[in-house]
Amino acid sequence: MSERDPATSVDTSDRAAVEEAAAPTGGALVAPTGESAWRAMLVPALAIFSALVIGGLIIVFSDPDVLDDWTFLFSDPLTALRSSWDAVFTAYQALLTGSLGSPTGIWEAVTSGEGLVSAFRPLSETVVAATPLILTGLSVAVGFRAGLFNIGAEGQLIVGAIFAGFVGFTFTGLPTVVHLPLAILAGFVGGALWGFVPGFLRARTGAHEVIITIMLNQVALRLLDYFLRNPLFQRPGRTDPISKPVEETAQLPHLLGANLRIHAGIILALLVAWAVWWLLFRTTRGFEFRAVGANPDAARYAGISVPATYIVVMSLAGGLAGLAGASQLLGGVTLYSLTPGFAGGLGFDAIALALVGRAHPAGIIAAAFMFGILRAGATKMQALTATPVDIIVVIQALVIVFIAAPALVRAIYRIRARRQVGPEVFTKGWGA
Repeated sequence: MSERDPATSVDTSDRAAVEEAAAPTGGALVAPTGESAWRAMLVPALAIFSALVIGGLIIVFSDPDVLDDWTFLFSDPLTALRSSWDAVFTAYQALLTGSLGSPTGIWEAVTSGEGLVSAFRPLSETVVAATPLILTGLSVAVGFRAGLFNIGAEGQLIVGAIFAGFVGFTFTGLPTVVHLPLAILAGFVGGALWGFVPGFLRARTGAHEVIITIMLNQVALRLLDYFLRNPLFQRPGRTDPISKPVEETAQLPHLLGANLRIHAGIILALLVAWAVWWLLFRTTRGFEFRAVGANPDAARYAGISVPATYIVVMSLAGGLAGLAGASQLLGGVTLYSLTPGFAGGLGFDAIALALVGRAHPAGIIAAAFMFGILRAGATKMQALTATPVDIIVVIQALVIVFIAAPALVRAIYRIRARRQVGPEVFTKGWGA
């Protein structure tokens, strides 16, 4: 008779089968070694590098002055190459200074005590852009780990913001220590309810979560439009679709003063990322998520309820996206009010983040800051170098293409392919 492992509540005779299915090499689900972690990050790093190189070529061929120099390529090749290098270097330098700030400017501001706001504004904008991306990326990644493709983060974010906004401007007279956590919790609950629907339908009817979540995105968008025209939400004295502002007691505090937009939402996002990592890799429930994502049949044989896992995972994923909506609203990114373009495509960017970050919380944090740098620095790059801001979108798309085709990256840089484990299995649920 098989014994029961208290660490996982799974029969020990069956757990080995689940671990073997979840880790194709036959080993247990353990943290990667330093060498394997380095190799896991090598392909994403080369994918980003490749995207930047191709982006540089696009910058060169979209600059009329550089193209004029290229007409003398055969007679004066050094001039053509030098002007091309200068154009690319200037554009990427403007991108970095516009998103991270100038190191000399920051040092002078810190030592003199003057101009701190201007020196730290680029970094502040990068963090503000990265905050919701971390949370929505985690939302998609949790689904990936369980073999589910959550394309509904956009709608879940919207519904979470609706719930958080309602609590934020309806409840008055509450202290901040009560009102702010209540509004954040409402955002999580709203997103979780919106994620519960596709999880329940997948578990009970087998309906594919991709189709359901795509449809629910549109439903959430139309619900937002409806509420913004409803007296319950619409700001008094206004005829345009804008909600009432949330109470000051429900607003996330700014970390570096009122003149910089960076707010406590980044602390919330990092704490949530740590909690998701702990859940996935240090708890019984997380083991069940990954086992179901790796091989639902083996997980079912081991006594894990696959339908219940689908419901829990999609509800959790929705709640994480709802936190992103609450963070955007309560952090003042949209001036503490809901508007029709509130989501801004963050839920769809989350899919790219989960892919770039290999569905791991640490990778998602890094990918979110990379996307934040690209977004925050795009405006300054365009202003200083006349480089079209659409180049940033092209670079993001190229990063996704290279990440989604690791064999192409390995072929370009002649990297020997190894049998993938862990992060590579998160797309198994597609087409299930």
